[in-house]
Amino acid sequence: MQTDSSFTFVLFGGTGDLSMRKILPALFEAHRAGGMLADSGKIVAVARHVADRGEYLQWVDAHVKPYVSKNGLDEVAWTSFLARIEFVKIDLGNPDDFAQLRDAIQDLPGIRVFYLATGPSLFVPICHALAAVGLNHNARIVLEKPLGYDLKSSNAINDAVGEIFAEEQIYRIDHYLGKEPVQNLLALRFGNALFEPLWRREWVESIQITIAEELGVEARGDFYDNTGALRDMVQNHLLQLLSIVAMEPPHSMDSDSVRDEKLRVLRALKPIDPREIGKVAVRGQYHSGVIRGNAVPAYATEHGVKPDSSTETFVALKVEIENWRWAGVPFFLRTGKRLADRVAEIVVNFRPVPHSALGASALRAGANRLVLRLQPNETIRLYCLAKQPGEGMNLASVHLNLAFDQFFREAQMEAYQRLLLDVINGRLALFVRRDEQEAAWRWVEPILNEWKASTKPPKPYAAGTWGPAAASAMLAQHDTCWLEEEN
Repeated sequence: MQTDSSFTFVLFGGTGDLSMRKILPALFEAHRAGGMLADSGKIVAVARHVADRGEYLQWVDAHVKPYVSKNGLDEVAWTSFLARIEFVKIDLGNPDDFAQLRDAIQDLPGIRVFYLATGPSLFVPICHALAAVGLNHNARIVLEKPLGYDLKSSNAINDAVGEIFAEEQIYRIDHYLGKEPVQNLLALRFGNALFEPLWRREWVESIQITIAEELGVEARGDFYDNTGALRDMVQNHLLQLLSIVAMEPPHSMDSDSVRDEKLRVLRALKPIDPREIGKVAVRGQYHSGVIRGNAVPAYATEHGVKPDSSTETFVALKVEIENWRWAGVPFFLRTGKRLADRVAEIVVNFRPVPHSALGASALRAGANRLVLRLQPNETIRLYCLAKQPGEGMNLASVHLNLAFDQFFREAQMEAYQRLLLDVINGRLALFVRRDEQEAAWRWVEPILNEWKASTKPPKPYAAGTWGPAAASAMLAQHDTCWLEEEN
C-alpha cells in the first residue's frame, strides 16, 4: 500500500500503556514496511510526565522496543522512526496549554489526526480545547473505547464531540474490526459462490462468537469494577463481530454501504425481555484458581476491586436476529477473564445432512462447520467428513485450513496498523458510526439495568476454567455445546 498522504499524527496520552503497546508499535511497523507512511508524516506525542523530546524518546526507547523487537529490531528503521517523533508537554486539564500544541503543529503539512489514547472523561475537554485554538479543521479524531457508560452518557459524549467535529471526521475505533480474519470473512462471504447461498437460516444451525482471556483485570481494577464485561466487551467488540457475520451484502465496500448493513443487523436484534434474562444471559465472576500451573487470586481480591463487588467478569448470551435471513438461528456470544485459554473465534455450525446414506456417523458433530480464529493464531478452517483409509465406510472429521502466515508470503498487518493507516488515508468503513453505537447501547441496556437491580450475585467460576456451568446449560437447551466442550 503506497501513499503520499502527508499527515501530522497527534497522540494524546503519549506515555500511556496503549500508546506504548499498540499505537507506536503499529506506526513503527508501517514506517518500517516502507511506502505506507508519507516521508513528511510526523508523530507529535502529548504528555505531561516527561520534560522534553529527548526524555520522551528515551521513554519510547525503553517502553516501545520490547513490542517491536520480537523478530529482531531493524536499528536503522528504528532510528529513522524516532526522527518522525516530536513532543509537546501540556496539561490536558489546562485549556490554555493547547496554544503550545497549536504553535508546534501549525506549520506541519497534511491532515491532522488527533488520537485520544486517554480516559473517556478527557474526550470532551480535549475536543473543546482543540476547537478553542482552531485545531478542529482539516482534522480527524480517533476515540478509543469505552465511549460512555450507558446510552445517555454515550450520547452526551457524541453530542459534545459532534458539535466540534463532523461525523465524517470522527473515527470510533474497535480494533477487532481490523483483524485479518474479520476482513477475510467479508471476502469469503461476498467473493465466493460457495458460501453465500449457505449463509442463512435454512443451512446454519447456530453461530458462536467467543472472546476469551486468560488475564485478569491486571492494574485496571478501579476501571473494570465500574465497567464489567458487558460494557467492556459485549456492547462493542462482540456486537460488532456479530454485525459483520450477519450483515447483508453491501452494494460496495465504501464506508457507509458497509456500516448501513451492520446497522440493520443491530436494529434487528430481538429485544431482551427482562423477564427472560435468566434464560438468555449468564453473568459470572472468577474466583481463585490455577492457570497454566500458576495460582491466581479471585476477582474480589484484585487491587482496586471492592471486596463485595457484583461486577461480572464473564458474560454468555443467546441472541436472535429478527429478519428474513436469520429468524430462528441462535447466536451465542461469550466473553470472560481468567478463562482456560486466550482465544477469539467465530464458529458457524451448519446443519447436518437431512438423511445419511452413509450411516449415523455422517450426522456426527465436528463436521459441517466453519471456524474463524482471530487470536492468538489467525486461521480459517472448514470442517467436513471424509472416509478413513481402510475397509468399510468409516468417516472422520477433517478440515481444510487457511493459515495466513503459511499461505501468504507477505507479513500480516496487525489490527492497529491497518486501522491507523485507514485513519490517515480517510477510510471509515472499519470504524463505528454513531448510529451503530446507539443501537448497540439500546439493545444492551435492559440487561445492564436488570443486573443492576438484581440481588443475585454473578455465578462463580474457578479461574482457569471456561466459566460458569450455566453457560454450558444454556447451549444444552438447544442441543449444542461450546466448541471446546465438543473437542
